[in-house]
Amino acid sequence: MGTRIALVDDDQNILTSVSLTLEAEGFEVDCYHDGETALRGLAQRPAELAVLDIKMPRMDGMELLQKIRSSSALPVIFLTSKDDELDEALGLGMGADDYITKPFSQRLLLARIRAVLRRAAPGDMDTSGPNIVRQGELLMDPDRHLCSWKGSEVKLTVTEFLILQALASRPGMVKNRDQLMDAAYGESIFLDDRTIDSHIKRLRRKIRSHDSEFDHIETLYGIGYKYRAS
Repeated sequence: MGTRIALVDDDQNILTSVSLTLEAEGFEVDCYHDGETALRGLAQRPAELAVLDIKMPRMDGMELLQKIRSSSALPVIFLTSKDDELDEALGLGMGADDYITKPFSQRLLLARIRAVLRRAAPGDMDTSGPNIVRQGELLMDPDRHLCSWKGSEVKLTVTEFLILQALASRPGMVKNRDQLMDAAYGESIFLDDRTIDSHIKRLRRKIRSHDSEFDHIETLYGIGYKYRAS
């Protein structure tokens, strides 16, 4: 039996195309047209990850996520046409694991689903693995999607993780916003510059919740960002 994905969207074209792609990759997919139906369905047929649209009839994605989080740590990816920083920040703050804006590629969605599932799987960071990124107090394990600062785990979305990995893997090297978009999204998808800026702000905030003096992500105004090694 494959991993079960709950796909919730009121757009039948999205449900059909995404479910066919996921099933071709070995996933089992339960499709729902609205939040209320999805909530009932998830109670009867638990999934291992949910992909939720935000704007839906009867119960939107935000409310559905809130109800899911009241009793479950089910991994959730938002899939939405709303390109709104406030909605993104609110959704991630409520406990969504990632956020993908329509239009999107099936390859991108598959990569995000697999990354979130890897992160959700139990396991400890292998600090000696060949893919480990180690910069001073920062440790990143891409294979398990784990990140720690001074020994404390920092919970990052897939996008945040990939941006930090791109910066920390080449300390001192400046990455412009386009390069960070490519690192995070895997292909050239047009996004507003503020999208990367918002991710950087959240990255800093999350690490500073463990260490208020963290200042290793530097802004080079008009150019981009770089990671300053310890």
